[in-house]
Amino acid sequence: MEIWLNQSSTDDFILLGIFSHSPTDLVLFSVVMVVFTVALCGNVLLLFLIYGDPQLHTPMYFFLSQLSLMDLILVCTNVPKMVVNFLTGRKSISFVGCGIQIGLFVCLVGSEGFLLGFMAYDRYVAISHPLHYPVLMSQRVCLQIVGSSWAFGIIDGVIQMVVVMTFPYCGLREVNHFFCEMLSLLKLACIDTSIFENVIYACCVFMLFLPFSITVASYAFILRAVLLMRSAQAGKKALATCSSHLTAVSLFYGAAMFIYLRPRRYRVPSHDKMVSIFYTVLTPMLNPLTYSLRNRDVMRALRKGLDHCRISSQH
Repeated sequence: MEIWLNQSSTDDFILLGIFSHSPTDLVLFSVVMVVFTVALCGNVLLLFLIYGDPQLHTPMYFFLSQLSLMDLILVCTNVPKMVVNFLTGRKSISFVGCGIQIGLFVCLVGSEGFLLGFMAYDRYVAISHPLHYPVLMSQRVCLQIVGSSWAFGIIDGVIQMVVVMTFPYCGLREVNHFFCEMLSLLKLACIDTSIFENVIYACCVFMLFLPFSITVASYAFILRAVLLMRSAQAGKKALATCSSHLTAVSLFYGAAMFIYLRPRRYRVPSHDKMVSIFYTVLTPMLNPLTYSLRNRDVMRALRKGLDHCRISSQH
């Protein structure tokens, strides 16, 4: 930390960004701003609904509240700085700010990856073993699941942040990205970082493939259970819910794997920046829409809250 605090203003990094001021890029920037606003409002609303309505105090909605919290912090980690840089024309980010961005980003992506896997398992237990669900997904188990998800992400984020920010950087310090993305930053290091990059690759394989495998296995068992259901309506409802969940999960894991599991020779900065938009802005917007705002219980809680506000305003 002392090394960080001793950095002078000349140690700032330059974020080259993703948008120029061409008409096409201005339209794309406006779209990203709309998506960011929806993601921000959707996740804040979902958090208030879940914590404010006792009927939503169940394991599934507890996991959803943690997912919304992760998404909320994630969109606020990178997007506001990108917007400020684009609107003001100032593209610099401080050494400490860059380190904080890396730590938060790695922590949140890692935590969310594990949580999505556990959420798929939760749906599997609810659909395939409904009678044992209160025991298998007790309050203690839920807290352990959420705690382990955050712990994995925080440990990974802190380690990568400390290691990356202790490397010496030279040259123009221009990061070819819209935030301090770790792989883009390592290209500016004055020393060989190939060993560290190989370790990061191995960590990404573990932290992406393990929860993704749990997710795929859980939904495969869910599909099997749905096909064996006697009630066609119940099966259709379960299948519709799980298919929307699987779509959101595939976007998150697919984008993350595309960025971090490709060989170095296939990496193209322009592609990486566009794909990063998926899991930094688009996925946080889709999660509340896909997982909850289509849900009957959440819509009931929303109507209840709106009615309460309307009655209070009349008095």
